[in-house]
Amino acid sequence: MSISSKWFLWFTAIGIYVMFLGGIFYYNLFKWTFDQKLKQETLDMVHLYAPTLVRGLSHDQSVISIDELDTITRIAGDRRVAALVYLNKYGEVRWFKDPSKITESFDEFSREVTLPTDAIAKAWQTKSPVILPVPNLPLYDIAIPLSYEGRALGILDLQVSRETAVTVINSAMTKYAVGAVGVLLLLGVPLYFFLHRWVLIPLFNLREAIETLSFKNFELKFPPRSDEIGDVAEALKMFLFKVKGELSTVKVRESQRGLSEARWWRSILFAVVPKNYHAIVVDEDNSVLYTNFQLPPVSGIPGIEEKNNQNKPASKPHLLDVIDTQQQEVLRLIGIALDRPNQVVEADTVFKSEPCHVKAIHLEEEGELRRTLVLFEPKNPRIALNR
Repeated sequence: MSISSKWFLWFTAIGIYVMFLGGIFYYNLFKWTFDQKLKQETLDMVHLYAPTLVRGLSHDQSVISIDELDTITRIAGDRRVAALVYLNKYGEVRWFKDPSKITESFDEFSREVTLPTDAIAKAWQTKSPVILPVPNLPLYDIAIPLSYEGRALGILDLQVSRETAVTVINSAMTKYAVGAVGVLLLLGVPLYFFLHRWVLIPLFNLREAIETLSFKNFELKFPPRSDEIGDVAEALKMFLFKVKGELSTVKVRESQRGLSEARWWRSILFAVVPKNYHAIVVDEDNSVLYTNFQLPPVSGIPGIEEKNNQNKPASKPHLLDVIDTQQQEVLRLIGIALDRPNQVVEADTVFKSEPCHVKAIHLEEEGELRRTLVLFEPKNPRIALNR
């Protein structure tokens, strides 16, 4: 997965997480604010009409006056009021939407009409307004005592709907969500532009520079930068410089090792192999490393003795360039020697148009050094003496 995709997913996840936490906070804030506003407006409305209701209760507890009836009708007509019960100090129903319930005692009324909460009882006991949420319904049960000079004269119980408040809360949350998404976009676009301009494009350029890296000079073509990506590029350039130095050292050591090995083989063959014998040393690829006889140029390849006299390494001839390609017996013998390392295998063949007895031994040590010595012994004693 690319860095831009990871950044997008990470940014989106953080944004959703922050929006979720913010949504919980603002929802509770809006709920508290608008619910408190609804409760306060209801209390203010009742307090506004309370003097009229208190006068009617003080004048006559048994019969509701015209002014009281008009006031109760106004309160019940408010679109936020779902139900209203008006009680006198004796607990008798002074007003209800069902006229048949008027003058009933509170006990009789509560048996016939299910009250959502016990707000009326609590308000009568505490002599102060009680507001309780109605379970499983968007309503508040608000019971307000009507008092005069510290004496409770009656209670007004209202069931106030929260639908208006819920609508306002939902509208506020919708605006919050739109605003939050807008803020995320306003933050995300500049951040992505910064990521793309200062991180992704330099990384793409660095990748292209690495892909086009030349193994001849190990030169990384990347412009200098004064940031972390520039530091990485400089570290890579330093690493390539060290690799170049190490490779140069390895090439020098390999060349020196090849010259040392050639001198070693020259000394061994000169001391052990008779002059009339022909010896060839090949590596694991059957490339000729050394011979005890002069090689004429084969297919444009200089002889081995000629190469040994040069300071710089030359191309190594292949064994097939030295022996006759029709000498299948020699190739078969070398194949057997490869299968039997450090063991001498022998056969008869013809080399340089002369019958020979050929011996081959494959020298194998731990590591990568593998050499095969092929020795041609002439069978004609006269030719051997002439040589």
